[in-house]
Amino acid sequence: MVLRHARTARRSALTALGALVLAGLPCAAAADAAPVGGPTPGAAQTLGADRPSPHLLAALERDLELDEAQASERLVNEAEAGTRAGRLRNALGERFAGAWVHGRTSEKLTVATTGTEDVQAIEAQGATAKVVRRTLAGLQAAKAKLDAAAERTKTLDTPVWYVDVPKNRIMVQAASQEAGAAFIKAAGLEGEDVGIRMTTVRPRLLQDITGGDAFYIDDSARCSVGFSVTKGQQGGFATAGHCGRAGATTTGYDRTAQGTFQASTFPGKDMAWVAANAQWTPTPDVKAQSGQEVQVTGSAQALVGASVCRSGSTTGWHCGTIEQHDTSVSYAEGRVDGLTRTTVCAEPGDSGGPFLAGSQAQGVTSGGSGDCSSGGTTYYQPVNPILGDFGLTLTTAAAQTAPDSQDDGAKAWTAGRVYEAGATVTRDGVRYQCLQTHQAQGAWAPAGTPALWQRL
Repeated sequence: MVLRHARTARRSALTALGALVLAGLPCAAAADAAPVGGPTPGAAQTLGADRPSPHLLAALERDLELDEAQASERLVNEAEAGTRAGRLRNALGERFAGAWVHGRTSEKLTVATTGTEDVQAIEAQGATAKVVRRTLAGLQAAKAKLDAAAERTKTLDTPVWYVDVPKNRIMVQAASQEAGAAFIKAAGLEGEDVGIRMTTVRPRLLQDITGGDAFYIDDSARCSVGFSVTKGQQGGFATAGHCGRAGATTTGYDRTAQGTFQASTFPGKDMAWVAANAQWTPTPDVKAQSGQEVQVTGSAQALVGASVCRSGSTTGWHCGTIEQHDTSVSYAEGRVDGLTRTTVCAEPGDSGGPFLAGSQAQGVTSGGSGDCSSGGTTYYQPVNPILGDFGLTLTTAAAQTAPDSQDDGAKAWTAGRVYEAGATVTRDGVRYQCLQTHQAQGAWAPAGTPALWQRL
C-alpha cells in the first residue's frame, strides 16, 4: 500500500488577476521563437504562478494580511519580476548590485547598479534603478572574508552575518558592539561599511526530534519531510542535515519503516536525503493546512522580498517573506553558510520541512529564533544546492520528459542539472544564458522558457 495522503483536486486557473504594475519585457527581449503548438509561455505560466493552490492563497492572506486578489497578484508579480531581474543582471554584468521586490503585491522591482549609465536601461524594463557603491560580487567577496574569519574565531556572540542587498552592505548580528567589531576586524573589513545589529536572540536548530509530514530518526528524534526526490530509480526525500547522519534509519509519520539517510552534511551546510523503501512513493505534494496539499512544479529561486510559505510537522503551514539570501548562521552545534533568512515562524520539529514560493521549491527548514505565537525568524537551506550536491532530481507535478540527445558538447543544456543565474548553455546549436537559478526539467528546455533562459 502506498503510504501517502490523498491528493486534493487542483484549483482551476484564475480567470482574472488584475492589472500588473510590472510591465512585460519588450518583444525583442524574449528572443526564442515560440514553440510549435502555441505561444511561448510567460514567467507566470512557466512557474505556475497563474494557477496557485487555494491553500497557498489562504496562507498568504492570513500571514501577509492580503485579500485573495492581492495574494494572486503578488505571486504573478514575483514570477515576472524574477525574469526581468535575470535579464537585467545579465545585461549589467559586473555592475549588477542585486534586485528585490517590494510593495503589498510585490508590484515594485528595484535593480541596483554601480553605474549611473544603467539607469535608463533599468527604468525601460519597468524597474526602479538604484545606483550604489558596491557590486553584488564585491559584497559576496566581503562576506567570504567573514566566513573565513569564522573558521579561525569563535562566533558565539556573532551568530548571524549576511549580504543585505537592499542596503548594499554586509550585516553582522552580535550580542554586543564589541563582539561585532572584533569579528569585523578579524575578517579584515574595518572601514568597509559593515553594519552591526545588536541582538540577544541566538538562532537554534529546530530539532525536536508529501513535504511537511513528520518522520522519526532511529525511533527517537523527530523532523519534517522536505521535498520528494529521486536518484536514478531510487525514490526518497530531501531534508535538513542536522536531522540525521548517513546510515540513520527513519520511520514515517505513522511509525512504519520508511528509509535510510544516504548522505548528510552538517555543519557547513544543512542538507541530507533519505532513500525510502518501496512502500513509500515520492509525490510532488507539500502538506498545507487542514490536511490539504499544494504541488511543487519546479525550483526557480525567488527574489529578496518575495513571499514564501513553509510546512512543518509541529506548526503546520505559515508564510512570510524572504529577507536575505546567502546568510551565515553560527548555531551552537556549528556554522552553516548559504542559508536564506525569512520572516516565517517555526518551532522545534519543523526542521527539514519545505519552503515554497508559489509552487517553486525554495529550501528546507534549518533553524531560527522565536515561535509561531509571538513571531520569529527562520532560515532555510536552499534546495538547488541539495539537488546539485547529492545528484538528486526534484519530484514535480509536471511530466519529467527526457530531453533529446544533443551534440552540443560539455555545455549542452541537460535536464536534471542545477543551473545558477548567469550560466551559459547550448541547445540545438543556440547559446542561452540562465536568468533564474533552478534545476532544469525536460519540460523547461530553453527555447520554450524565456522566463528562465535568454538567447544570446
